[in-house]
Amino acid sequence: MGVAKKKIFFVLAIIIILFTSLLIEKDTINKILYPRRYSEYVEIYSKEFGLDENLVYSVIKVESKFRKDAVSHKGAKGLMQISDITREWAKEEMNLGDIDIFDPKTNIKIGCWYLNKLYKEFGRLDLVIAAYNGGSGNVNKWLSDYSYSKDGKSLDLIPFEETSMYVKKVTKNYKMYNKLYSKEG
Repeated sequence: MGVAKKKIFFVLAIIIILFTSLLIEKDTINKILYPRRYSEYVEIYSKEFGLDENLVYSVIKVESKFRKDAVSHKGAKGLMQISDITREWAKEEMNLGDIDIFDPKTNIKIGCWYLNKLYKEFGRLDLVIAAYNGGSGNVNKWLSDYSYSKDGKSLDLIPFEETSMYVKKVTKNYKMYNKLYSKEG
């Protein structure tokens, strides 16, 4: 091999090494941006309620950015932003007694229970996500209104801007979590 070919080979090898290290760093950075905090509870309750863990992480990331003491402007609380009405409903249905809604274990359990309820009602991820934010009553109303749903089974338009953006954010996060933490990995 001539000197010129050795130089080209050497430069290509360095480029490949640098490119590979950038990919590794990008993956590491993405895992920092898309954490899997509270995994001990997410794993237990996503399994118990038949949910994909990555969906639960996506909801937590959008709802509270993994802050267990988060409170929304509407009074929803904790990691999964549980409303007082949902908390009381869950307490009654699951016989929970006195609970601390800011406790990650309790909050994730109730959030997963609620997502499961929404899956049973709607059966489609986009509708479940919309109902988690906008309420199941609103989603049912939108599905029965031709200006929002042409087929009564899917939403062509979500009239609440907050809910529309929420569905986009959770869906984007869900795709990223699936990419970073696929079952094969």
